[in-house]
Amino acid sequence: MAFDPLTGQFEFSNWEKQQVFSDLLEFIPQQNLLNKPSQLTPYECDGLSAYRKIPKMVVLAETIEQCQQVVRYCNKHNIPLIARGAGTGLAGGVLPVEQAIILSLAKFNRIEKIDPLQRLAVVQPGVRNLAITEAANQYGLYYAPDPSSQIACSIGGNVAENSGGVHSLKYGLTVNNVLGLKIINSDGELLEIGGGECMDSPGYDLLALMHGSEGLLGIIVEVTVRLIPKPEAAQVVLAAFNKITDAGEAVRDIISSGIIPAGLEMMDRLATQAAEDFIHADYPLAEALLLCELDGTHSEIQQQMVSVRQILEKCNSHDIRLSENDQQRAMFWAGRKAAFPAVGRISPDYYCMDGTIPRKALPEVLGRIAEFSGQYGLRVANVFHAGDGNLHPLILYDANIPGDLQKAENLGSDILKLCVDMGGTITGEHGVGVEKIDQMCHQFQTAELRQFHLIKAQLDNSGILNPGKAIPSLHRCAELGAMHVHNGELPHPEIPRF
Repeated sequence: MAFDPLTGQFEFSNWEKQQVFSDLLEFIPQQNLLNKPSQLTPYECDGLSAYRKIPKMVVLAETIEQCQQVVRYCNKHNIPLIARGAGTGLAGGVLPVEQAIILSLAKFNRIEKIDPLQRLAVVQPGVRNLAITEAANQYGLYYAPDPSSQIACSIGGNVAENSGGVHSLKYGLTVNNVLGLKIINSDGELLEIGGGECMDSPGYDLLALMHGSEGLLGIIVEVTVRLIPKPEAAQVVLAAFNKITDAGEAVRDIISSGIIPAGLEMMDRLATQAAEDFIHADYPLAEALLLCELDGTHSEIQQQMVSVRQILEKCNSHDIRLSENDQQRAMFWAGRKAAFPAVGRISPDYYCMDGTIPRKALPEVLGRIAEFSGQYGLRVANVFHAGDGNLHPLILYDANIPGDLQKAENLGSDILKLCVDMGGTITGEHGVGVEKIDQMCHQFQTAELRQFHLIKAQLDNSGILNPGKAIPSLHRCAELGAMHVHNGELPHPEIPRF
């Protein structure tokens, strides 16, 4: 067994780089094998750049057959393997571990098929999120999930993290918009999961299981996504508030009225100011800024906008603006989508968190985050998908100041634990990776973690796929004091093997 969930110890081969390099040359072109320091540095981290480690080797596979051969080789020689897409993740999900090989899927960047009649697209995992919509545009269709990084993030990574976006409130996360997958398991076998081009598939819903699995259960090599028709029209209303609590009440009342906006986003004063200085979207400066997009037919939008405006006025919005055309609508969204790089302009470093809470808890949680900010002496810019309670607090710090990174991590941990305590979860769309693995112990109990390990063992019998990520060992949780221990002994799950 490569991984013991009790101790968290791995028993992987201590391989020699030159020998493995020579072996892989039998089925991988030399130019696609990277082993020099200058070649490996770009793969030392993902978007969560606080954690870095140089991998021992990177393989740039170009075909499914090459991926299968690499997986079989790593399985045979007990070498950990980490699949990597565009590297835009924000939880350290592709951080190299000891003795690991990185399998890059960047060359899997072809759109295999767009079927406008069935409204689907078959794409390789390295295709950019936005590229799918660009290709489907000629048919009046688009791909709904739209993370802020959609210009760069890959669809395989979106599946691995179950990414969302500003329009996920109405149209769902990645899991709600993927029809089928082709994956390679740790034995190198190619499996087809989901209905694909059919309406449904028999058996357990393994398609949903693969979403958010962070590369622990299989390597995605093909994705069939759902395309939807562009709405007849869309309009954004921008509302400014002097109190964050008022904005939170507006979110609650809009949803409870029965209106499901295409997008419902909020930014606090610090994030709004940063976005305005960066994009010049003509944002009013306020304690909270709410963006609510309605789409559908012109008559639907007109009727719903009357109700939304009444709610905003009732909740004390002092500045309400409606987009007058598609250009202005795009500009309103441009500021929100550029919030992360905008905040990067006002601080040497920032630590992006990702937690989810019940909408009703929004005012209280934002108040507690402000208290945490004062306690740690670090500013926090709040940007979030208000409609579904997905928070993205950006903790500003300076890595050149000793102790600042540790303070940012501790503040982030307090925010995530608060999310759980309020009935939420430690992640909404960024995943767990290495960043939140300790907070997993706060959210889940022994029996739940045991089941996670059992599923991992069934689908990755050798334990080689992205080890040490997402699911903490039982021993780790016990050391953190977050797990119940019976008579001084840790429960040790029985791990069945094929």
